[in-house]
Amino acid sequence: MGKSNVRKPVVAGQFYPSNRQQLEHQLGSFINKKADKINAIACMLPHAGYIYSGEVAGMTVSRLKIKNTIILIGPNHTGRGAPFSIMTEGSWQTPLGDVTINTELATQILNKSHYLKDDPLAHIDEHSLEVELPFLQFCKEKFEIIPITILSENFKDLKNLGQEIGSIIKELKLADSTLIIASSDMTHYESQEQASKKDHEALTAIKALDENALFEKINQYDISMCGKAPVITTIVAAKILGAEHAQVTGYQTSAKASKDTSSVVGYAGVIIY
Repeated sequence: MGKSNVRKPVVAGQFYPSNRQQLEHQLGSFINKKADKINAIACMLPHAGYIYSGEVAGMTVSRLKIKNTIILIGPNHTGRGAPFSIMTEGSWQTPLGDVTINTELATQILNKSHYLKDDPLAHIDEHSLEVELPFLQFCKEKFEIIPITILSENFKDLKNLGQEIGSIIKELKLADSTLIIASSDMTHYESQEQASKKDHEALTAIKALDENALFEKINQYDISMCGKAPVITTIVAAKILGAEHAQVTGYQTSAKASKDTSSVVGYAGVIIY
């Protein structure tokens, strides 16, 4: 994929409006531009259709200082591409415009990583990073991204990748200008009561910035959190960059929109600083 190549949106008109004005109107209902901002190192955002998870994403993004470079780490739902896939060139398009990839930093991360492969195939049809972009664009006109997707669930590899990413940003003294975003939804297709219980267990571990406890709880309680890999990697990277606190900015389930409490998906926002 050359520098002139543009990664086109795949869920515009489905997860969120493809019309710019409608999209801006919807984002405006979710985002409070007057909210107090935290100089975050990282965060976790949900990635479902905006009718379901937009409110939680908006609550979280409203509290962020959007930095000049954003490392987006999401799960690979499609199964295509390498287990650890980065894109180092090109741009991503949304109805709000194009966002350029930070080729210089992406290439440095790629070159120093034992895991990442430059593989656009993993990103072409993957929605988990795309849906975060309009929220960020609504709040900041210009920023660059580094898209990473993870297919692996190997705990040691996830921790090692987090160490690589955190160490590179620290070494290059880019912590002040870089934000890491882990894209994840929480429990899938269980009752409201079950999902809330399970998600509380996972969020307790995330708030403690304890990737080991998170991995253990996911296995112990069989928590179907699709972005567990990105969140584990992000917690490890954030701690290298000095993270000491994590705050849950919002939690709700799809039942708020669907009114169906028998089978829900959970959505949470977390800011790490």
